[in-house]
Amino acid sequence: MIMLWNILFRLLRLIGQSICLALGQIWVNKTRSVLTTLGIIIGVASVVSVIAAMSGLKAKVMSDIETFGTNRIFVRPTRPDSGKYKNVSWSVIRFKPEQFEGLLEYCPSVSCFTPFDSERDNIRYRERTLERIRINGIESAWHTIESRPVIIGRAFSVIDQTQARSVCLLSQRLRDKLGMNRDCTGELVTIGYRTYRVLGVVEEKPSMSMIGGDSGNEEFEAFIPFLTMYRNSGNWSWFEVMAASNSTDVSEEAKAELNFFLRQRRHIEPGEPPTFDVMTIESEVRKFQEISAVFTMVASGIVGISLLVGGIGIMNIMLVSVSERTREIGLRKAVGAGSIAILTQFLVEAVVLCCIGGLIGLGFGQLLTMVIAHIPKVPLDKAYIPGWAVLMSLGFSAVVGIFFGLFPAVKAARLDPIEALRHE
Repeated sequence: MIMLWNILFRLLRLIGQSICLALGQIWVNKTRSVLTTLGIIIGVASVVSVIAAMSGLKAKVMSDIETFGTNRIFVRPTRPDSGKYKNVSWSVIRFKPEQFEGLLEYCPSVSCFTPFDSERDNIRYRERTLERIRINGIESAWHTIESRPVIIGRAFSVIDQTQARSVCLLSQRLRDKLGMNRDCTGELVTIGYRTYRVLGVVEEKPSMSMIGGDSGNEEFEAFIPFLTMYRNSGNWSWFEVMAASNSTDVSEEAKAELNFFLRQRRHIEPGEPPTFDVMTIESEVRKFQEISAVFTMVASGIVGISLLVGGIGIMNIMLVSVSERTREIGLRKAVGAGSIAILTQFLVEAVVLCCIGGLIGLGFGQLLTMVIAHIPKVPLDKAYIPGWAVLMSLGFSAVVGIFFGLFPAVKAARLDPIEALRHE
């Protein structure tokens, strides 16, 4: 045990002395050392800035998803690629209101749901007309699912919905754009060729730069009872569901219940592909995380090539250093230095050189991250360098130093002391 401690102590002392000698050599040749590590600096700065940008993008998307709601489920009709429904018309595939009777009774993991349809039409109030405004057909549960309550007036009643009344709700921006009073309840507006009575004003959609970000006239929304839109147009895009809990397990249970319920109601036989698609937010989050991880690895691998180029530069300068210090190596061997000591000295020098380049690269990477985070109109304000990226960059720099410094170190350790002393 004592012998083991002695060997370990001697090894640590040798490494410590080698680090001091390496720092001394780097300081003496400052300009050459900086130029040598330029590839490492650029490589590390590029890698960490790419990772920071992807981390910021992921953080932004996850923040938007939390605002959007993780317990939401979307169901839409789809034409399958095979089976007897492969080439049927849209009138067969589309949803019908009676197919959803009793959904809450048979799907206990579902808290509430609403059919949803959307189209564009002109809206007019007095002498002011706005073109191609988004008109949404909803039921009252939509306000709970979307977390967008009616802030002035009232939501659609059961009578409004079942009798398909010509009533509507307006978003705050649409109300202001039409030049209406703050409380516009009871006013009449014309949507397309029909007149609707305004029941209230709906709270604006939360600002989300990555998900559901609207632009132009899409921020102006009007809402009418779903059955009113369905009877007018006959279309039906999808319906939205809120699971009974934010838990991933509950969302998956709700998805399974919806699949079973809809297959029964739409008379889809076992083995036949479904004529609908059930999408949970959780599943989309997992897909995004997988895609972002692959993209980060690919991008990091591409920019990491500069690290290998930097490693070649390290090997080149270490070979030059061995050539310049051949006489010094001969003297050290003549006074008793072993091959292990010489090899360790040059190997540690290469590793220290790479690690210094890695630290400088991290500094430049942080500056690039700050620049990325402040680019206007680019949703990367949450960009940051994660801790694992710092450790990975320094670790990879050290590995590059060992890999590309080993050949010059071995060459130095194998020099014959007599031949080395004769070197001019």
